[in-house]
Amino acid sequence: MTQEQKIQQESILSTAYHDYGKKLSWHAFFKLNNHATSEDLVQETFMKTWSYLVKGGKIDVMKSFLYHILNNLIVDEYRKRKTVSLDVLLEKGYEPGKDHQEHLIDVLDGKAAALLIQRLPVKYQKVMRMRYVEGLSLKEMSLLTGQSKNTLTVQVHRGLAKLKLLYNHA
Repeated sequence: MTQEQKIQQESILSTAYHDYGKKLSWHAFFKLNNHATSEDLVQETFMKTWSYLVKGGKIDVMKSFLYHILNNLIVDEYRKRKTVSLDVLLEKGYEPGKDHQEHLIDVLDGKAAALLIQRLPVKYQKVMRMRYVEGLSLKEMSLLTGQSKNTLTVQVHRGLAKLKLLYNHA
């Protein structure tokens, strides 16, 4: 290939890029819905066109040639096995489905158990409310009641056993 032919091919490709570059990008974006990938495919289209010209290929209609190459690249992109990370999906707004049934059952069981606390002896009602309704730790309960952690642990354990009996009979 002579220098003159090379300059002529560069001119042809530059003109084609100027005339069809944006239209090819829009076409690829419309098909892929990904701007970066569509730009990459358009660039690859012009690279393949350049290598075809360098090998001595003859192009009759540049527009149809470019679209033909781009469409083949788009098909190749579709055929690629794509792995999508959960992070990418979450960024796009995807939220995994949640099974609320178990949570709902837990909430209802918890409410039923909280109502059954009223049936416990007064000694255990206070401790059970502080521990399971208010969510206090043994240390916090000890500070509020003035009792030792060990005493409170025993009361919570016994109260829980009585609550289980009431729950199973209800």
